[in-house]
Amino acid sequence: MSHTIRAVYPGSFDPITNGHIYIAERAAGLFDELTVSILINPEKRATFSVDERKTMAIEALSHLPNVKVDSFTGLLVDFLRQERSRIIIRGLRALSDFEYEFQLAQMNRQLAPEIETLFIVTEARYSYLSSHAVKDIFNFGGPVQEMVPPGVYRRLRERFPRFDK
Repeated sequence: MSHTIRAVYPGSFDPITNGHIYIAERAAGLFDELTVSILINPEKRATFSVDERKTMAIEALSHLPNVKVDSFTGLLVDFLRQERSRIIIRGLRALSDFEYEFQLAQMNRQLAPEIETLFIVTEARYSYLSSHAVKDIFNFGGPVQEMVPPGVYRRLRERFPRFDK
């Protein structure tokens, strides 16, 4: 009897960047199934709607046949149980990410001891990259074509046409 190993890669993905895609590719190579899951956080003002973020992620990850894109509200551990997964994937860009991610992992472990958090370290070329940085650079007229997939770049230009370069 084969056992499917599922992992969940959660985040806001507002928008998805090439750094996120790198982490998803690495995780997809390690697990039978990977769910990239977009957190719906009503407290946070997102640039893109959940549906837009899902569409961008689906387009950007379409080359990975074992990856699906979903969204969730509430506790991540509850979403993992719903997905029949015991593995959370988190990307680390720099040492500064580790403290925050470590605290989240400890909290999730307290809530659900059966769930493990695995960290994947990004490549150096993505160590500075975040959704927030991409939006800031774009809004100030800087080039972001090398930081995001083409579909995200197109949507940034549509959303903020006065800043298009």
